[in-house]
Parts: sequence; structure tokens; C-alpha cells
Amino acid sequence: MVINMTQNYCMVNQTTNICDNITLWDGNPNTWTPPPGYLMLVQADTMALVWLWDAAITDYVLAQEVGQGQIGFVWNGTELITNEPKPAPPKPQPTTEGAQSL
Repeated sequence: MVINMTQNYCMVNQTTNICDNITLWDGNPNTWTPPPGYLMLVQADTMALVWLWDAAITDYVLAQEVGQGQIGFVWNGTELITNEPKPAPPKPQPTTEGAQSL
């Protein structure tokens, strides 16, 4: 019995190294042939650098996450790197002590 397991693939343009698209595919070139000049990476298995909040330093840092590659990310030969700018840290929330009258 043959099971066709489709999954998301990041389509990386080999000229620009940019992920141009994400497509659902079973990985079988007999069912579909990717366009020439594209590297097909299984999204769920591909390492990506994305902005994550680091509470210890109260700032965003680029961190490795598997399966987080998206359209526009840049392939460096090892991982996809976000094209999003670093987010601004959240503004502190006001705190109150004791009872508050409304």
C-alpha cells in the first residue's frame, strides 16, 4: 500500500534565495514537477530564524524554530531567515495595588 503524504514545501528561488511560495505537495516528481530553478524544502523539517520574545533580557531575539519558514524568508543554505524587522518591545502595563474605585 502506497500512502501519499502531502505536506507544505517552501519554494526557494535558487537565483534570489528567497522563499517565493509555499505549496502543498506529496514530494513525488511524478505527480508534479516544481518549476526549474527552485529548491523545495519541507516546511515542517526546515530550520528558520524568527523573532521570539526573550523574557530574561526583555527583548526580541532571532531564535531557531523548526517549521516556521514563510514566504519572503531568505535561505542561507542552512536555514530560512525572517524578512520581518525586529518588533518593538511591548509597552509595560500599568499596575495597581490595593482596591480600586470605579
